[in-house]
Amino acid sequence: MSPAHNKSVAVAAVLAELDAGRTPDRSMLRDAVRELLSALARRAPGRSVEVRIPPYGAVQVGEGPRHTRGTPPNVVEMDPVTWVRLATGRIGWDEAVTQGRISASGSRADISDYIPM
Repeated sequence: MSPAHNKSVAVAAVLAELDAGRTPDRSMLRDAVRELLSALARRAPGRSVEVRIPPYGAVQVGEGPRHTRGTPPNVVEMDPVTWVRLATGRIGWDEAVTQGRISASGSRADISDYIPM
């Protein structure tokens, strides 16, 4: 875990549960997902790619053409556990894509330059 995440109670709690082979508490998982999405938005400002982690959140990130209405042309979507693992370096982008854990569409959808955080 990176030093920035050492201060996150939610992220640390979720990682501890995952490391122990347990399912994280929904509210803790939600908080961890949202915190990591916020960190991604700070790290990759912009609005060219929408990163969706249903049912907990979505952010628009990355430089390029701004998306304002309808379905964005560049979308990344994954489940909450995959997002926490990806954002904290527990799984790599290529590995997660190969395993079918990430759905990424559009020419700008590869956000691997911004993770782990």
